[in-house]
Amino acid sequence: MQQAQAEEKAVELRRLLEKYGYHYYVLDDPIVPDSEYDEKLKELVDIEEAYPELQTEDSPTVRIGGVPLDSFKKVQHEIPMMSLGNAFNEQDLRDFDRRVQQNLDEPAEYICELKIDGLAVSLTYEEGRFVRGATRGDGTTGEDITKNLRTVGSIPLRLDNQVNIEVRGEVFMPEKSFERLNEEKEKNGEEPFANPRNAAAGSLRQLDPKIAANRNLDIFLYAIADDKGRGLPSHLESLEYMKELGFKTNPESRYCRSIEEVIAYVNEWEDARTNLAYETDGIVIKVNSLAQQQKLGFTAKSPRWATAYKFPAEEKVTTLEDIILSVGRTGVVTPTALLEPVQVAGTTVKRASLHNEDLIREKDVKLGDKVVIKKAGDIIPEVVKVLTELRSGEEKDFVMPTHCPACESELVRLEGEVALRCINPQCPAQLKEAVIHFVSRGAMNIDGLGEKVVIQLFQHELIHGIADLYKLEKAKLLELERMGEKSVQNLLEAIEASKSNSMEKLLFGLGIRFVGAKAARTLAVEFESMDQLMNASKDELLAVYEIGEKMADSVVSFFDNEEAAELLSELKRLGVNMEYKGPKKQTAVKESPLKDKTVVLTGKMENYSRKELQGIVEELGGNVTGSVSKKTDILIAGEDAGSKLSKAEELSVEVWDEARFKKETDAV
Repeated sequence: MQQAQAEEKAVELRRLLEKYGYHYYVLDDPIVPDSEYDEKLKELVDIEEAYPELQTEDSPTVRIGGVPLDSFKKVQHEIPMMSLGNAFNEQDLRDFDRRVQQNLDEPAEYICELKIDGLAVSLTYEEGRFVRGATRGDGTTGEDITKNLRTVGSIPLRLDNQVNIEVRGEVFMPEKSFERLNEEKEKNGEEPFANPRNAAAGSLRQLDPKIAANRNLDIFLYAIADDKGRGLPSHLESLEYMKELGFKTNPESRYCRSIEEVIAYVNEWEDARTNLAYETDGIVIKVNSLAQQQKLGFTAKSPRWATAYKFPAEEKVTTLEDIILSVGRTGVVTPTALLEPVQVAGTTVKRASLHNEDLIREKDVKLGDKVVIKKAGDIIPEVVKVLTELRSGEEKDFVMPTHCPACESELVRLEGEVALRCINPQCPAQLKEAVIHFVSRGAMNIDGLGEKVVIQLFQHELIHGIADLYKLEKAKLLELERMGEKSVQNLLEAIEASKSNSMEKLLFGLGIRFVGAKAARTLAVEFESMDQLMNASKDELLAVYEIGEKMADSVVSFFDNEEAAELLSELKRLGVNMEYKGPKKQTAVKESPLKDKTVVLTGKMENYSRKELQGIVEELGGNVTGSVSKKTDILIAGEDAGSKLSKAEELSVEVWDEARFKKETDAV
């Protein structure tokens, strides 16, 4: 085929594939079989491979994913992507309506939209072509994820109308895609995603666009960033205009003439949401008139003309069929309820934590009971209560064992504790859990060593404890099921790389009782090497800010243990770093706006995990606490800040959003 013919054919194929894709991804109404789409796409790929100069940035072939990126560039949002205030009940909605109506001359009407649990993004089009896509970030600065967004089938790469426009929406992962992804992760021995939102966000922040292309992401567009002379009088008409341009909007949106109709819509979807193919965690309510929106304006972080109603945690009744026991890395024996499977908040729940023996007695839990369960935060299942009135008389008492289910050592209850504990240091369950903790993200962060792989290594007796990880041999690993040449090589490289981690990662990974990630960093900054920490007296430990009696006793006791000393000696011999590599104590707090400040963190951040945020605050001399009080100096608030933000405002505590935090800390 000559180049001129190839170019003509490529244009024809792109036109067809765009039409097929629009019907498939946006209208959910395929007009050709998948096989025909795949055949046309392969034909276009072949042409573009033969004539690379013919490939365009809006070609359907870019949805397959291109070459990996080195990093994400920063993008400044000309119009900030603000977060929303929250409503949690009917009274909150009426209060929102009252605030809106009292500031307007004419009654406000509303648009209600399902609040999609995904990742907010901004899409920019120039002359109808998709040129840039960015995350929300801190609201003013996001990350350029254009290449990953081009792999999302429901995002048009070219519009029929050659307009300049910036639109905003929520990328999400449909439940079927989420389940399929987690099944693959579990098969590969990797940690599954906790929920579809994390999966969507993680997919869009992959440096390799091919990974995002395989995750089957979707999007609903919900706003035009600015009017730019389009003359659209209402939010409803802006949604219609976006649909006309070829964007996918949520079909469940509804126009409501009053707050009563809004409340009816909310009540309708509290039950109906479980029938959706994607997760929604609430309803967004917006004033419909754009002129009224402009008059109402904004607070420092959110529009006065919109709010987000959050659904309460869904509760379901099921049967508690059995109680099983697990032994943690500290020897604590935890009972877990096995349940008759039930759908809660969109997922199948088969287990729920019962925490300890005292809770079982307090709630009068028996085998065979009908129980009410819910997901705390719509993620973690818990038993709320027992429906004793539904008992048949055939229910059986549960008796906690006297001996460890893993090693048969006698269980003890230490003074002042409610938990039963196995104190055998050679308990196989504790050794296994210790390794799982050691390799976890917050500790040594060894990619490829998920819980299932660790269990597999123990089952094949390739490891018996932490130090054995650094003695693994390629030949032995290749004998394991689902461990190919590439995965084994990647695993060994990740293990080798972990040797150079800073001391606080190792210290946290050792699992010393009462020493969490924060305390591990504090100790590492103070003592700078494992040898100095091992030789520290209790008084020296107590002299460190935030190290109390229990923690000091635990650290001294751990390092006095002969087995711990042998483990550290062996890890050192194997090349594991024992020194602190972060900012030194005297420089970490130099000229810092957080020095000696008491700081509280709340809400979701776009650019920082909670641990990262806490680590930065502490490195800059701040002290992070869990609740707002008169002693709090600064509240750092992300999305869904809730009651802590209200309390801070009541006490006139200084509040920083993510943009302010970044500005202040970048300057240090």
